[in-house]
Amino acid sequence: MGMRFKDRADAGRRVAAGLPQLRQRPDTILLGLARGGVPVSAAAAVELHQPYGAILVRKLGIPGREETAFGALAWSNGRIVRILNRPLGERMLRHGITQASLDAVEVRERGELLRRVKTYPGIVFDLTGKTVVLVDDGLATGATMRAAVEAVRAGGAATVVAAVPVSSLEAQASISRVCDFMMCLHTPGKFHAVGAFYEHFEQLTDDDAVRLLEQAG
Repeated sequence: MGMRFKDRADAGRRVAAGLPQLRQRPDTILLGLARGGVPVSAAAAVELHQPYGAILVRKLGIPGREETAFGALAWSNGRIVRILNRPLGERMLRHGITQASLDAVEVRERGELLRRVKTYPGIVFDLTGKTVVLVDDGLATGATMRAAVEAVRAGGAATVVAAVPVSSLEAQASISRVCDFMMCLHTPGKFHAVGAFYEHFEQLTDDDAVRLLEQAG
């Protein structure tokens, strides 16, 4: 199994230790991918003496195989960015999944994204010229991180860093191509699920994430 983390706060502190160059660096902000990345980014931000907030993301999961993403959405400062894995989507269409069912997934996830916009604090920032550190609790496919990278670039970020405790090899390769720097503490040869690398990996609620973001304010 290799490296394991006690919980998301432990992962965040260890992520911060891997980014000493960002400690107290001006014009830097950490944004956790909500929900799971928020406690990781909060703990990392304390160690790095940096502000933190959240970026809202939603995976577009294939009907019946929801853990497999055919795309993702990210909301940043009033803009929704969508990324698609077109080869995968086309392959699913050839195997009997209809375009209407894929469209229905996107409609549902857009609705959930907009619901969270109304309830989450700490999601609106001027990112122009800033170093934005995108933090998650781990990457399986990397789809939501890709969407987050594109969203903050569209918002004017000068430098985009992706920072995660653990990632699949495929996701690390994918994200390394789209961000300026990627820091990953553990990239195991066998990757089944992010939660397998944590001792405690409870499902986070909106209230959990909102509480942490209110503390940032």
